[in-house]
Amino acid sequence: MAESFKLSTVFPIKPKAIYDAWLDGKKHGEMIGGTAKASPEVGAKHSAWGNYIKGVNLDLIKNKRILQTWKSTDFPKGSDPSLLLVKLEPVEKGTKVTLHHFEIPDGQGDNYKKGWHEHYFTPMKKYFSSK
Repeated sequence: MAESFKLSTVFPIKPKAIYDAWLDGKKHGEMIGGTAKASPEVGAKHSAWGNYIKGVNLDLIKNKRILQTWKSTDFPKGSDPSLLLVKLEPVEKGTKVTLHHFEIPDGQGDNYKKGWHEHYFTPMKKYFSSK
């Protein structure tokens, strides 16, 4: 049975800055402190952390929503990619980012939930607080 979870946090910057950084390979890499490839086009491939994560952009609503397939090298051989929905909502102090990661292989959800905090939210807070 697949697992899923939602995480949210607020960044002190406008949704456009997060949307643009998420879908630009150079900025995405700077934002997470690793390597990344990305594109603001539906159907384009993305990767992060030296191809540890790979996927495809499925749907993009400018400055509001990003839907991507997402698969790590830790997924069991032959498993389908998971889905990642990134919602960007303007709030008084910046942007509320909500990640809904679903269709994760059974037994791996907690590991990815921890990973989103350590490898995305923490470096993103540092990156965007300096902008």
